[in-house]
Amino acid sequence: MFARPFVLFGRCTHFAFASLWAGFASIRRPHEVASQLFHILIGALPLGFVAGVALGVVVWVHLHNVVEQVYAAKVPEYLALAVALEFAPLGAGLVIGGRTGASLAAELSSMKLTEQIDALEAMGVSPMRRLVGPRVLACMLALPLLTVFLGAFALGSSFLAEMIGGTMFPTPYQNALLAGLARSKLAAAILKTTVFGWLIAVAGCWCGLHPEPGAEGVGIAATRGVVASIFAVMIANVLLVQVIQMLP
Repeated sequence: MFARPFVLFGRCTHFAFASLWAGFASIRRPHEVASQLFHILIGALPLGFVAGVALGVVVWVHLHNVVEQVYAAKVPEYLALAVALEFAPLGAGLVIGGRTGASLAAELSSMKLTEQIDALEAMGVSPMRRLVGPRVLACMLALPLLTVFLGAFALGSSFLAEMIGGTMFPTPYQNALLAGLARSKLAAAILKTTVFGWLIAVAGCWCGLHPEPGAEGVGIAATRGVVASIFAVMIANVLLVQVIQMLP
């Protein structure tokens, strides 16, 4: 009984690294990866747009009320740093985790309960390579792209907010934004989202391939996929922030 959590952890870890290998191997099936990437990214763009715009305005309001009392010219620079280093990567991770984690778990659990996955195995086809691999690679590619889009939406909305309710002119504000982006470890912050994508795909696929029996199994798997995805993103973000801070 006491060994059961360790056995589960070992199985999940093995599944995670096997799925990563299957994801890299799925490069040889670009049409499947492109189909999954289109489904994940296009489906998440509307929510990413709303999250980015709201994020940019809210962060601008808070910084405008606090920093402007000391040095107004630093508002866009600090805003760019906050968005690029933390808010855009984490926001994209939560958007994809909430949407795609549930989608992957529901889709694969439905296939599992209707014995489609058993049929693949009976034909000698590996579900890991055919089903899990393309989804893992697609998530790892979708997260950095959505991070860039969400960050652009956030910075754009903050620029509009400054033009409407602020005091800075467009050119100084743009220059300060660019200065903030230049100071941020932008490449590392975007690259960490590939880890988010891997963890989200692993969580969703694992929950989908291990559903509860019965008609309610799909709903339970989808819920578990969302919870596991968001939990994994939060924990990974804490660890990766420490790694990024150690970079030169």
